[in-house]
Amino acid sequence: MEIKIVEIEKPDEVNVIIGMTHFIKTCEDVHEALVNTVPGIKYGFAFSEASADRLVRFEGTDDELTKLAVKNAQAVGAGHSFVLMLGNAYPVNVLRILRTVPEIVSFFCATANPCQVLIAETEQGRGILGVIDGYSPAGVENEDDKKKRREFLRKIGYKL
Repeated sequence: MEIKIVEIEKPDEVNVIIGMTHFIKTCEDVHEALVNTVPGIKYGFAFSEASADRLVRFEGTDDELTKLAVKNAQAVGAGHSFVLMLGNAYPVNVLRILRTVPEIVSFFCATANPCQVLIAETEQGRGILGVIDGYSPAGVENEDDKKKRREFLRKIGYKL
């Protein structure tokens, strides 16, 4: 077995959700979930089949995000994994509805941070061991940091 690191390629402002799913119906179900949750959403989704034709299946409402999702899914190359790139929405807007998609098994990350996927590769194929999301903590917040965090959440409209 070999362990590899795959860097997820994306612009800084794009959020990515990486997870596992199990059936080609996922592409259409994810599309329906996203467009019914965030009107006008810009996204790209790619799913790696693990049997039969073993194709990277994809859907999206934005060509560039869709191409980016496909490129990253190919780089990860793990059966039944998916990459979802979000343009004008955040994971907090869509994770709840994605959890209701029957084919989705789990999520590894939902982030705008730089991201690395840890891959195990055997003779059979590839699997995701985990994800490195962003950077290690640099300290513990103090009272001023708490105040800034709370003000930020109100500034962007997530708290009253």
